[in-house]
Amino acid sequence: MAISPRFLSDLRDRVTLSDIVGKRVALHRAGGQEFKGCCPFHQEKTPSFTLNDDKQFYHCFGCGAHGDVIGFVMQHDNLTFMEAVETLAATAGMEVPQQSREDVAQAKKQKDLYALLDDAARWFETRLYDPGNRDARHYMQERGVSDALMAQFRVGYAPNDGRSLRRHLKEEGYTDTQMIDAGVIRPSTRGGEPYAFFRERIIFPVTDRRGRIVAFGGRILPDHLRTPDRDGNKPPKYLNSSDSSLFHKGRMLFGESHARYAAGEGQDLIVVEGYLDVMACFSAGYRGAVAPLGTALTEEQIVILWKMIPAKEKNPVICFDGDNAGRRAAARACDRILPLLQPNQSALFAFLPEGQDPDSLIKVQGRQAFEKIIQNAIPLVDFLWSDLTGGQRFDTPESKAGLEIALEEVALKIADRTVQQYYRRTFKDRLYQAFRAQNLSFKGKNSKDKKGQKSPAMLVGRPVFAGDNMRYQILLATIINHPHIFDRIGESLGSLKIPNERLDLLRQTVLNILGRDAGLDTVALQDHLKDQGFESELGAVLSEALYTHAGFARPEADEEKILSGWQEIYGLMKKKTAENEYRSAVRALGQDCNKANEERMMALYTASQCE
Repeated sequence: MAISPRFLSDLRDRVTLSDIVGKRVALHRAGGQEFKGCCPFHQEKTPSFTLNDDKQFYHCFGCGAHGDVIGFVMQHDNLTFMEAVETLAATAGMEVPQQSREDVAQAKKQKDLYALLDDAARWFETRLYDPGNRDARHYMQERGVSDALMAQFRVGYAPNDGRSLRRHLKEEGYTDTQMIDAGVIRPSTRGGEPYAFFRERIIFPVTDRRGRIVAFGGRILPDHLRTPDRDGNKPPKYLNSSDSSLFHKGRMLFGESHARYAAGEGQDLIVVEGYLDVMACFSAGYRGAVAPLGTALTEEQIVILWKMIPAKEKNPVICFDGDNAGRRAAARACDRILPLLQPNQSALFAFLPEGQDPDSLIKVQGRQAFEKIIQNAIPLVDFLWSDLTGGQRFDTPESKAGLEIALEEVALKIADRTVQQYYRRTFKDRLYQAFRAQNLSFKGKNSKDKKGQKSPAMLVGRPVFAGDNMRYQILLATIINHPHIFDRIGESLGSLKIPNERLDLLRQTVLNILGRDAGLDTVALQDHLKDQGFESELGAVLSEALYTHAGFARPEADEEKILSGWQEIYGLMKKKTAENEYRSAVRALGQDCNKANEERMMALYTASQCE
């Protein structure tokens, strides 16, 4: 809708730039009508952000951000032009001019629906604190949700009475048609009066990007706290409002209005699964947490996430359970993300310990445990590689060709030609390095392990570009979780040299403990290591983030995959160490061409040719 220049000029005159900015940024007067403060659009300690009320503009000498009051609200609040105009007009008490009678009527209808939904939310909030509904409130408190957090998200309760909400809203002047349009009641299929859509449920208001309530989500109470079902059919655990003129579940995210501000301040955007997960993250300081509304992550929601991030590199973190269902959900999200990829626009993936969600993890293990998982989130390309190669056997030309075709099909889903080109190149490099490492790890097609079995040619779902430090951690995690393989890999573990001093000390301690008692199980081994001061190292090594790169290191991994996976990583690191030593010897010979340096270089070269 076009807005007249006259209205925009009046709007700028009616609002004071320093008042609008001052609600979002700490300002101090620099003289006259000038103000200064730290820029909200980039991190800084020395204020370089200035504004002038007379000239009606702001400017940052650090990052170059510049504009008027409308531009500031658009950039800071992540709003469109029209949304920023409407926000400022509401602040100034002005009506945005409508262009036609239809526009006026539609705006009036939507305004009434917003008011109805807000009144309904207040009614739900009040019901949560009714003495007769204390079980619902106690249930939320047992879940660790404080009264303050419930108030922040306007959590309420819908009682089992299907008529009282309708009566209340009628007293407020709303019609049945409006209530049905808003999704708080539904028509009776038996010709009776309309009845409440939500009954015996914890109510979570869903807001749009500007914080206006547009719908509700309802979580059913546990069986022992609710009325038994007459027909024996248990209702769904979660129930969301139907789509309406205000609400489209595939185009909105729970927590979006909070997360939009957090993203503007540089916080991570984290996609979790449910309402309580968002609230748990919020209470732990992760105000950028959002959740889909009863659907898998949609293309529209992915675009919303990218638009919410003001930084150049847009990488929201998609956080799923680490079980098979969580990985399948991640794979579905990838399918939707791939066609939308642009330069500097992707996603990271984080996986929780199996059986846990952010809510339970934060409550049991604290904020630090969740923070570690978010910090170890892996890029989209790493997840795709892991998903297509994890623990599978690629020991024939046909299987290798099949993997190459599968990776090519993934890359071809990317519409942006530049990004697609780099994905194809990355996959090609990884295939080369993976199969090259595979050949180096097993000496010839008839190579056998100590049991006389052929060593399987198997990839382990690790990103080939994972850091060396992580590869060493993978080797240590494998032996700590599976000490019974010590008799088969102990000699190799003893020859390993880890540059990280603490990790190498952990390696030596594992060798000493298992050298004395090779029959220890993983629990006893970990107890010994904790007693010797390696608790923090164990936390890093035995982590879900690491298992995402190397499924064979998991405690429950298949026996066949454990040894072959360890040997593959060990072979890769041994080869890399040899190459580094050879390059070092070449440099030494170049600096000092003596017989000792020449012999060392030739010995290392000969050894590398024998691999």
